[in-house]
Amino acid sequence: MKRIIASVVISVGVATTAVAEVPTVEISEAWSRASIGTNRPGAAYLTIRNSGDQTETVTGLRTNIAMMSEIHLSSTNDQGVSSMSPAGEISIAPGDTVALEPGDLHAMLMKLQRPMIEGETFSLTLILANGNEVTVDVPILGAAARGPDH
Repeated sequence: MKRIIASVVISVGVATTAVAEVPTVEISEAWSRASIGTNRPGAAYLTIRNSGDQTETVTGLRTNIAMMSEIHLSSTNDQGVSSMSPAGEISIAPGDTVALEPGDLHAMLMKLQRPMIEGETFSLTLILANGNEVTVDVPILGAAARGPDH
């Protein structure tokens, strides 16, 4: 009798570990602009959707095209002076979407390792608080691009 119970427990354990975790963070509409050399930072824009039932938090970024990458927030004060600063962690509630776009939240790519050349792509990885990572290929559009469809 003990052998039967032990084999059932082992079988259930194996079946449970075989279930793959379903990704809940989806990235779409990724794009960036071509750079003029490597002296100035670049930026990447994208839409992040949380299709899960738990809040997801983006804690960082990683890419091989830049030595430093952070989510920054652009803002304009009452006198019309624009500035940008690190935004810190970005939390996305279940079912919500956060857009990283020009003039608002965006992925700032500092200390470029190579020029961002129109027609090429680079990988950008979002690091999540739960230890998961989501990577997207970011197409590089022309220097005057206003979005992936413009």
